[in-house]
Amino acid sequence: MKLFLLLGSISSFLFVALGAFGAHALKDKLEATGYMKTFETGVQYHMIHALAIIAVAILTKHLSSTGLLHGAGWAFFIGIILFSGSLYVMSLTGIRVLGAITPIGGVAFLVGWTLIFIAALNHSG
Repeated sequence: MKLFLLLGSISSFLFVALGAFGAHALKDKLEATGYMKTFETGVQYHMIHALAIIAVAILTKHLSSTGLLHGAGWAFFIGIILFSGSLYVMSLTGIRVLGAITPIGGVAFLVGWTLIFIAALNHSG
């Protein structure tokens, strides 16, 4: 539980910082290159899944399938790195080939949500 609470809180700190950085310090650059929406999408998915990691930490106290929940937490964390990370780097560098990595991160997000669903189904309470 503690690991996912730490990962979720650090990741939440980063999405707030990156969101503010993109909206203020990088605004002119992102608008000039046409990558503002891409950067915002990265921040949005980062935010949702950072909070999902914190939810995983909380759920491990209440559901019996902790292995599935741990898998979900790691899937969300990997998804943030691959999905949001690729969008951040692509927005800042213009390297469009990084867009090929983004769907892999999206699949990691889907795996995480599926594992939570299965953990809920397996819960006996």
